[in-house]
Amino acid sequence: MVHNLSNEVSILNQYISEIRNVETQKDRLRFRTNLERIGSIMAYEISKLLDFTTKDVETPLGIAHCKTLHSNVVLASIMRAGIPMHNGLLQVFDQAENAFISAYRKHDKSGGFSIKLEYVSKPDLRDKILILCDPMLATGSSMGLTYKALIEDGKPKHTHILAAIASSEGVKYMQRNFSKKDMTIWAAAVDDELTAQAYIVPGLGDAGDLAFGTKQ
Repeated sequence: MVHNLSNEVSILNQYISEIRNVETQKDRLRFRTNLERIGSIMAYEISKLLDFTTKDVETPLGIAHCKTLHSNVVLASIMRAGIPMHNGLLQVFDQAENAFISAYRKHDKSGGFSIKLEYVSKPDLRDKILILCDPMLATGSSMGLTYKALIEDGKPKHTHILAAIASSEGVKYMQRNFSKKDMTIWAAAVDDELTAQAYIVPGLGDAGDLAFGTKQ
């Protein structure tokens, strides 16, 4: 299942417009903050699909019957660009376990690239809800390799893939290569075009550089 949240009207659309805007992008703090906000909004939407249980909570005046989260959630992000969205998710699922993975494009002389994974830190994912975020879902190859690396030692109960901006091609790649019953894809916006270098158009540029500064 794919949820394209740009099909709905909400404040999320404002945050997406700001992270795309070349003038607003000059403010790194605002860019990171907007990615955090996007992460929090998407976390709220995901929470509607999770399991809750009723718990009696004692107040100063009596007992309240409250619905509390029952699902065990693990938040994961692809460093470095995914860190702001991860922080937004963590503001909602504040008791979640966390996983981090390093994935990057290694370019060759021909102009092509391969995806390299160099660091994985994760808890036991078996029977838990995995929420994996990256601001950009372009070709889908980085997300696919990351997902495979995370589930090597145990498969989660269900996985939610999050992107601030996804390409149609990236969404189709994930749908072709992974079971639909095991995975739900969430995008704040979906763009139709990729450049020859596999950058999303109109997209927003390099989310990691915009959040943390250009890399060497």
